[in-house]
Amino acid sequence: MPRPGPATVRSRVRIPLTFPDGYRAEAEVFTFHGLTDGAEHLALALGTVPEGGTPLVRLHSECLTGDVFGSDRCDCGPQLRESVERISEAGGYLLYLRQEGRGIGLYNKLDAYALQDSGLDTYDANTALGLPEDGRDYTAAAQMLAALGTTGIDLLSNNPDKAAQLADLGITVRHRVPTGVHLSASNVRYLTAKVRGTTLSLAHDLLRGRVS
Repeated sequence: MPRPGPATVRSRVRIPLTFPDGYRAEAEVFTFHGLTDGAEHLALALGTVPEGGTPLVRLHSECLTGDVFGSDRCDCGPQLRESVERISEAGGYLLYLRQEGRGIGLYNKLDAYALQDSGLDTYDANTALGLPEDGRDYTAAAQMLAALGTTGIDLLSNNPDKAAQLADLGITVRHRVPTGVHLSASNVRYLTAKVRGTTLSLAHDLLRGRVS
């Protein structure tokens, strides 16, 4: 994978965060010039990285239904909430990436939900629409980290593809730190599909054996 060109920090502003359960955190939000895909991705600096330490980083793909409306069809909202707290404690960055529906967009994601209601899993529904199982590219994320002066991280993720892509893009992933399993009656099929993976999409290996 070719290395991306440089991005630069465009602006930074402090924003207090309050979640529905009352948890509060202070974030310094960064915007960027020069991101390869032209999207308005954000980096939220949370907590303080100890001197000589490695920042904890979460690549969180935007999910309007889960992050904003609290949908139980996925685990995105709970993962976002968990990530902000854990990164605030350890010190690091949450990269909020504008990659709705694993990169297929909001309308296509909702179309895929309709196919899932007829029995397809999350990956098969995408392919039935002629779309990639996972269309996410983390080149912009690597650019953002480099612009922030970060080339080595601990990655908060259950997804081995994120670590593999970042490594190919010149970001050293020292450890991949698992997130929790946010299971509900509405998302059990979704999580089970992520456990299985496919020939194209790597299995989310932390969950293996914990969702049935």
